[in-house]
Amino acid sequence: MISETKPQRIITFGEILMRLSPPDKRLLGQSYQLDFFFGGTEANVAMALANWNEKVDHVSAVPDDFLGESSLKELNRLGVGNLYTQKNYHPLGLYFMEEGASLRSSQVIYNRLYSSFANIAWEDLKWEEILKDANIFYWTGITPGISENTYQGLKRALATAANLEIKITVDPTYRKNLWKYGRDSQVVLKEFISYSNVFIGGTNEINEILETNFDNGKDGFVKASKELMKIYPSIKKVFDKVRVSYGASIQRIYSRYWNGKRYFSTIEIEINPVIDRIGTGDAFVAGIIYTMDRYDEQSALNFANASCALKHTIVGDVNLARKEEIWKIANGQIEGRIKR
Repeated sequence: MISETKPQRIITFGEILMRLSPPDKRLLGQSYQLDFFFGGTEANVAMALANWNEKVDHVSAVPDDFLGESSLKELNRLGVGNLYTQKNYHPLGLYFMEEGASLRSSQVIYNRLYSSFANIAWEDLKWEEILKDANIFYWTGITPGISENTYQGLKRALATAANLEIKITVDPTYRKNLWKYGRDSQVVLKEFISYSNVFIGGTNEINEILETNFDNGKDGFVKASKELMKIYPSIKKVFDKVRVSYGASIQRIYSRYWNGKRYFSTIEIEINPVIDRIGTGDAFVAGIIYTMDRYDEQSALNFANASCALKHTIVGDVNLARKEEIWKIANGQIEGRIKR
């Protein structure tokens, strides 16, 4: 077990993005201004963990201009280190989002094909130095889909982390439309997952990787997890967040976990209304990484589920909730009364 007061050293690798959205859930054609937030899947996890006093370094590439500098300042503000983040003369990745409400779904358009991260100089990433003394390396299926450069960078990071016996945690979620540079997403993910120890994904993700058709119920999840562990024996834990949507404004979530021998699950939490859905899965991942080596398995899963739920109420890409707030939700205090 890791002490509550002793921070873990965690390395994340991925793109920093700027999100642009019309305010007040307006359509783009209705607005003459845009709110912006810095984020990106792996960066969101890094910032949430740093906000809980973990020692986190995020490896990326940003433009050598005021936009890149501003993005790094935002990560630094929350305590994320960027010593190993490169600067180049390509633009910062962007995405535009129209936030949904009630029956209207949110819509997202990405602009990241020629971004600074896509052009990262992977040969210059000194992974032995970056990963020295790290406890956890976190990656997602998004990063290898961006470019050959990010593929090569991640491939070497995983090999190094495995050689150093660092716990490798993966969220296999990937964006199908990103894979434009010639590699096959299934081939790459199957190769890279073989390095990993903690898998944060459910039956749908396992079916994608194994080309199976397990159902999404409890028995299907357990069977899928067993099959995943059989094919990839390095994986020791499988975590999943289950979402039930009642339009864009009402969500119910619960979480489940298979440790190779036993099944765990949480209560279902309803979020009504949803303030911001972006980054909720990242909040779940951060909750798992923070708790899985510190607390008993049920408490760890409860915290991650509560972290995800609470992020739905916070504007922006990052879960800024305090640990104390999350534990209250995890322990069933969901009345939302004013704290005085």
